[in-house]
Amino acid sequence: MDRLIYTAMTGAKGTLDQQSAVANNLANANSTGFRSEMHRLRAVELQSEALRTRAFAVDASVASNFTPGPLQHTGRSFDAAIEGKGWFAVQAPNGGEAYTRDGSFETSANGTLQTRNGLPLIGEAGPIAIPPDSEVTIGRDGTVSVIEPGANGVVNIVDRLKLVNPPEQDLRRGDDGLFRTANGEPAPLDENVQVAGGYVEGSNVNVVDQLVTMISLARQFEMQTRMLQTAQTNDEAATRVLSR
Repeated sequence: MDRLIYTAMTGAKGTLDQQSAVANNLANANSTGFRSEMHRLRAVELQSEALRTRAFAVDASVASNFTPGPLQHTGRSFDAAIEGKGWFAVQAPNGGEAYTRDGSFETSANGTLQTRNGLPLIGEAGPIAIPPDSEVTIGRDGTVSVIEPGANGVVNIVDRLKLVNPPEQDLRRGDDGLFRTANGEPAPLDENVQVAGGYVEGSNVNVVDQLVTMISLARQFEMQTRMLQTAQTNDEAATRVLSR
């Protein structure tokens, strides 16, 4: 009885967590550069001499799907998408380094190149400053070039985006949606990462697949709650038999 109750109870809790992850994936189906989240459950026996019949279902893995999303042409000079594997390095609110695939950039009031969420892009010399009223071009190697007003078409390189490609198994997703290395150390610059200027990368969420998963999880949760009801019914029947 214990095995049924605890497995069904913890399994139902894990299923709710999975539903939350799928709902978050669906909510970000149109978010630039979003990586879908995946959960897997497994049964774990309780390590106890007295209660060996109890077993728990735990979230065995919380992983991210790193499959690249589709490139969408915008023609906007501040937009950039990474072709294949790689990440843009940004300065997180705590001052550390974090990574994103969202290449929809803009300039702040003081001319700093940043993400739509206000996170400064990291270049070879720190945050990248863009001269006011300049035409901006982002090259395939991440080079940020500008043509300032009155410069007669002279192109000046202001900096280069820090493009990294750490091993995917070493990346961890934070509560803010940004990725960081497992040890917290900055990833090294990768010369092989290439950028497509005037494009952004769409989300890699497969909406149809996520909807099917949501339906499957709903049925799984219903089955687990029925198992709990069955356990209660069996307990009541056993109590009546014993009371006689």
